[in-house]
Amino acid sequence: MRWKTYKVHIVILGAPGAGKGTQAEIIHQKMNLAHVSTGDLFRQALDRGTELGLLAKDYMEKGNLVPDEIVTKMVLQRIKQSDCLSGWLLEGFPRTLQQAEMLDKALAEQGEKIDNAVYVEVPEVELIKRLSGRWTCRSCQAPYHMVSSPPEVQGKCDKCGGELYQRLDDNEQTVKERLKVFNAMTIPTLRYYQKQNKLLKVDGNKEIQEVASEILFELEKINKW
Repeated sequence: MRWKTYKVHIVILGAPGAGKGTQAEIIHQKMNLAHVSTGDLFRQALDRGTELGLLAKDYMEKGNLVPDEIVTKMVLQRIKQSDCLSGWLLEGFPRTLQQAEMLDKALAEQGEKIDNAVYVEVPEVELIKRLSGRWTCRSCQAPYHMVSSPPEVQGKCDKCGGELYQRLDDNEQTVKERLKVFNAMTIPTLRYYQKQNKLLKVDGNKEIQEVASEILFELEKINKW
């Protein structure tokens, strides 16, 4: 399969804990696409003190969501960079219907479009189990999971012996609230892409490589590559 010959624009969506970041990295490597993560964009913009980064920081410090206009501008600036000229993959964006519409409008002005929207679908019960089981080392930040990758000694890091702790946003109640917000904001976006016949749903409740293989297979089939 000669992925290099295809210039494609893909968005990959999924609830917190669905594994979209992992899948995005695999697709990025297999298809030679630039991997654009909104999380990375925020960190880079804040570190560099860019105009958009400072605007975003102001909202974040006040505990407010960064407006769609600012997030979208960050993404549009990023996909104009040289490594995106042969195709790109957006991870976790667009999150809202307004972001999807703004992105489509901006791309249309450049004679481009979104080719596929991949949705990594995982049952809510599994998402809660994945997220609420996550623990992190206070010293070296090594990640653990009480079910899939527990430490050898409970409460201690295998690597440095540091204390393990659970982030506030990884307790079960907070996870449920995060999923409610995701559903309210992102489900309309999925419907938007579905109406355009661009939505590809994959079962994310499988082994990582199985999910990746299904995504790549379905992309090839849908686009007739």
